[in-house]
Formats: sequence, C-alpha cells, structure tokens
Amino acid sequence: MLCLSFTPLLALVLGASLGTAFPQDALKKSCSLSKYQFLVPHELKAVQKMKKQFEDIMLLSDRKCNTRLFHRKWNTAELSVPDRVMLVEAELDLATAMLGLPTAPKFAETRQRPLAFLTQAREDLRGCMAMEAPSHQPSGKLRHWLQKLQTAKKTETVGCLEATTILHLFQVLNDLRCTALREQCT
Repeated sequence: MLCLSFTPLLALVLGASLGTAFPQDALKKSCSLSKYQFLVPHELKAVQKMKKQFEDIMLLSDRKCNTRLFHRKWNTAELSVPDRVMLVEAELDLATAMLGLPTAPKFAETRQRPLAFLTQAREDLRGCMAMEAPSHQPSGKLRHWLQKLQTAKKTETVGCLEATTILHLFQVLNDLRCTALREQCT
C-alpha cells in the first residue's frame, strides 16, 4: 500500500523538476524554416503573376535603372547558415518595403498574397536570428553586400529599387530556400 501512494508522489516530484529543467517556452520555440524548403506552387504562382504584371507596367514606363544590387560574385550556398539568415532577412526587408509602396489599385491587389508570404518569412527569419545567432557578425562577403544595399537605398530612386527587387524576387525565394535547407544547401 505504501508503494502505491509513493508512486504518484514520485511522479509528481519528477514531473515538477523536469518541468523546471526544461521550461515550456524552450521546448516550443525552435527555429524551423522547413516550410520554406519547398515553396508551395500557389505562392510561386502568385509571385510569378505579380512579377509579370509589374514587367507589363515597366514596359509602359520610362524607368531607366542600372541597379545591380542582386548581381553578386558569390553564391548564397557559400555563406554560413547565420550569414544566409542575415542575407535573406535583409532581402526580405527590402522586398516587403518595396511591395508596401503605394501603387495602382490593380497591382496593389496582385501583390497582396506575395507581400503577406514574404512578410511571414521575414518574421520567421527574425525569430531564428534572435534565437540562434543574436550576436552574429557577417562575413566579409555579406558585409560588403549589406553595405552595397545601404548605399543603394541612399543613392537609387525608389522606383529603381522597387523594380530591381520585384524583378529579382525569385532569387530572393531561392536564397530563402537555401537558408531553410541549412547545411544541405550546396
């Protein structure tokens, strides 16, 4: 009889001590970008539709841009995982800012789904960066690109930044996929 009453007490004590050893928040919060490893077709179609519509708008405008922000001499896979997270977070910051600009109503409607998707991805990346490498210092390659991005934000017109960002969204999505694949991205 003593054994039966001792078992629930032991389970209660062990449960409480394990609960304090592994707080609930620590168990729930982990950096999972796996949903970005293989992007769902309807998200890709929404981005393609938006890009095509933007290209049609560009044909009617007289915008002349030479922004080469997304032309890099290195591949995203060459970066460390924390560098990739920083890169894609910066790319998504730019993309969401550019997609949030005022525009014609028809294009504003077309870009809603891609903007929501990219905003969610950016927030997920921010969470990962805060958890996994909050004090990470970027490599020389990435630092150079981040400086190039800051310079472009100061010297390029908003129209040119918008154009280069939208026209290179699939590169951003590929960078996001590579980041989600972590060490498996080659």
